[in-house]
Amino acid sequence: MVADVHRTLLKGGVFLYPPTKNYPEGKLRLMYEANPMAMIIDQAGGKAVADGNPILDIVPNGLHQRTGVILGSVDQVDAVLKHSS
Repeated sequence: MVADVHRTLLKGGVFLYPPTKNYPEGKLRLMYEANPMAMIIDQAGGKAVADGNPILDIVPNGLHQRTGVILGSVDQVDAVLKHSS
């Protein structure tokens, strides 16, 4: 994930790891995978969401809570969200 987010920061685009049938809550862990990358993307002027809500606004209910992730530039994340509804 770190390499993919680095590429997204340098070249643009979107990184997605949505929930799947086998992982309905998502596969990435909120506290030590999604939150750190969301903070970096947010500080760079991008957007990081899970289920349409900012990842950094999610109140964790457990140390190993999992979540889906969509992060990248604001306009491209909004385009993904528009097409996923």
